[in-house]
Amino acid sequence: QVQLVESGGGLVQAGGSLTLSCAASGRTFSTYGMGWFRQAPGKEREFVAGINWSGGRTYYADSVKGRFTISRDNAKNTVYLQMNSLKPEDTAVYYCAAGSWGRSENEYGYWGQGTQVTVSS
Repeated sequence: QVQLVESGGGLVQAGGSLTLSCAASGRTFSTYGMGWFRQAPGKEREFVAGINWSGGRTYYADSVKGRFTISRDNAKNTVYLQMNSLKPEDTAVYYCAAGSWGRSENEYGYWGQGTQVTVSS
């Protein structure tokens, strides 16, 4: 069983940066791949980034590649999403998830409650 709590969302101007954190409970965090997803108003939830259990492999949606960086600290049971050069279209509720590290929601069994990111133009 894994419980996930996101933090770090907020309001930022276009071109700015934010770092999201996702703290996980449970002793088995290091065995899970982790992913970040987002859902904008009126849109379906979409994959943003994934990282394997060790942190040695990462995977990004084309829309964020080169701007966002996913990382993890297994000693702290935490996964991060560093977001740079933010755009208004990045505005969404961001969710972290535990399971695999692929782009499909079906690969993840545990989800956080989400944190709002709003990028003003």
